[in-house]
Amino acid sequence: MVSVEKVHGHTAVALESDRLRVVVLPDKGADIYALIERASGVDALMKTPWGLRPPPAAPPTDFLENYEGAWQELFPSADSACEFEGRPVPFHGEVALRAWSWAIERDDPGTCRVAFTVETRSLPFRLERRMTIEAGSPRLVLEESVTNLGSGRLPFVWGHHLVLGAPFLEAGCRLEIPATELRTPDEVYETLTAELPAKLKGAWPCAEGRAPGSRVDLRNIPGPEAHTHDDVYLSGFPRGHWTVTNPRRGLRFSLDWDADLFRSVTLWRPFGGSDLPPLTGIYGVGIEPWVSRHNLAGAVAAGEARWLEPGARLDTTVTATFEPDA
Repeated sequence: MVSVEKVHGHTAVALESDRLRVVVLPDKGADIYALIERASGVDALMKTPWGLRPPPAAPPTDFLENYEGAWQELFPSADSACEFEGRPVPFHGEVALRAWSWAIERDDPGTCRVAFTVETRSLPFRLERRMTIEAGSPRLVLEESVTNLGSGRLPFVWGHHLVLGAPFLEAGCRLEIPATELRTPDEVYETLTAELPAKLKGAWPCAEGRAPGSRVDLRNIPGPEAHTHDDVYLSGFPRGHWTVTNPRRGLRFSLDWDADLFRSVTLWRPFGGSDLPPLTGIYGVGIEPWVSRHNLAGAVAAGEARWLEPGARLDTTVTATFEPDA
């Protein structure tokens, strides 16, 4: 069943089956606001301590202005704001700041499908996302495409800012991901709570900690009492897949994607140690497939951006699975 409701003043499109309930905010970047396993009633996606604020009077200009957690699309850039050929590109791109058009394509007892579409202004692209859930299935399927609407060849960086949180995420959860390499940023964002040093390079899954002689197994997820906050970039994927398991609740959440397109994963680890505003007090884990760990300008310079010829279209599929851990 597909329904339309209001969540804190935002229009919300809900897709619901016997296994999943998915809530999308089309006027707020088509954020995937909730992804609930129906049998347990557990929402997998993180919510910030301040929650979703009502829609602002003017369109937002920055990703963090009304960041509520959950799952955003990042395009045509990720990471810090930059310029490309004199055109400004915002922090984490543009599409999370825009209203998307949407249409119900199928709504029957077996299948719910809703299409969401947005066009960017910084660079002329169209991004489309078809979201499907089916009766009896624990999977949310995102069939996505990006089209170059311009007259010249254009680059992009694309990413999924998916952050898991309570009540699904808690101490004792474990991450499994087939990465082979890890590195940390050149500068530590929060010097008082970072568990890992800057400019670290190593092999997944264990990393040298900042404390002398310490080693951190990045597969293990602590509770908010850990009071740490780190970013880690993962690469070297034979396939695009990760799973987080909660053994106490008997639930697991998995993501599958095309590792030839999204070749890097940003592992965001705000385990209660996000002390600086505007992210103070967050507890969650972001496991985010990106085209490149760099913003658009940096990815172009590093040879990691994807390019499309005029009129060309690229298609991909991302699948989220939320189910009992049998």
